[in-house]
Amino acid sequence: MIQTRDMKLFFKYVFPSILSFALSGVYAIVDGFFVGNSLGDVGLSAVNIAYPIVAFIQAVGTGIGMGGAIYYSINKAEKKEKEARMFTAGANWLMIAFSVILTVAVLCWCNPLLRLLGASGKMLSLAEEYIVVVTFGTILQVFGTGLVPLIRNLGGSFYAMIAMMAGFISNIILDYLFVWVWEQGVAGAAIATVIGQGVTMLIALAYIIQKKQFTLKIPFSKISKVSMSVLKIGIAPFGLAMSPNISLIIINRFSASYGGESAIAVYACMAYMICIIYLIFQGVGDGSQLLISRCYGEGDFARLKNIRRLAYAFAMLLLMLLLPPLFGGQVMIWWSTVIARILSAILALLLKSHVDRRDLSNILSKGTEK
Repeated sequence: MIQTRDMKLFFKYVFPSILSFALSGVYAIVDGFFVGNSLGDVGLSAVNIAYPIVAFIQAVGTGIGMGGAIYYSINKAEKKEKEARMFTAGANWLMIAFSVILTVAVLCWCNPLLRLLGASGKMLSLAEEYIVVVTFGTILQVFGTGLVPLIRNLGGSFYAMIAMMAGFISNIILDYLFVWVWEQGVAGAAIATVIGQGVTMLIALAYIIQKKQFTLKIPFSKISKVSMSVLKIGIAPFGLAMSPNISLIIINRFSASYGGESAIAVYACMAYMICIIYLIFQGVGDGSQLLISRCYGEGDFARLKNIRRLAYAFAMLLLMLLLPPLFGGQVMIWWSTVIARILSAILALLLKSHVDRRDLSNILSKGTEK
């Protein structure tokens, strides 16, 4: 039976997590809003074509951060302070290493990647302009998404939410300035995104340093084992963060072939809305994982199952609350005037595949793996 104490702890961590994840998915939406209204459908399409690369960079940070955070919580619950800090250090080194690798790789193969994703002509040049700027800020994005799970598992779930909100608000203000006031186009939107993630990273880093938990010290003999352990756990959250973008890539390719810029712009807005809904559900799973990891470390499997049941029930409640507005008829569209008539008729039909129970099961299973 679910106890009142568990319910209070559950909602204490889950509500900030939901808001944090929802805001993390809004970065590209904000870019699309400002660029779409400034440059039209070609600008919106360029941002949408480039988004899977941005999502990949951020998913790497999420995966590494979640892997390190889960092992930190498990070892903390087992009273293994030294090992817990070792996994924090391992996650930090992995984020540094992957930031360098991704920066070099994307800058070298930016144009071929965007062509593979379906960009061509004016859309290709705008997408390349956007992604080059974003790539130079890779380390800010990897740490911006990777440190949030760590500070959440340090007991700073509210602080994690504040870090995400600060980055999100900064992104909106800077998008307005760079895109609308200073007319810097997609490059301005990219700069705003990078700075927004940088704000999140700095706030998260300040919290970790204040808690005296930031460390890069790890015995050389343990680097390989710790890194592989973090990456093994991190594959699941990485895959979950990237999974909506697989369909985005495929549909963008077909849209580019059969409908051009307008078709890509249509799906861009659909994908934005679906992404937020998907991330809300991921927030339930990631908010639960601290408690699940702690119960696993303590060997309290009965309580672990109760928390998991509570997560399923709350996710289903959210689903029932989110579906009526989508099926109800009018959907507000701010990104482009061309697509408003098309979107509301087909948006809800795509929701189910993104929020079914198996997705949440995969999210929650991260906390019970070791």
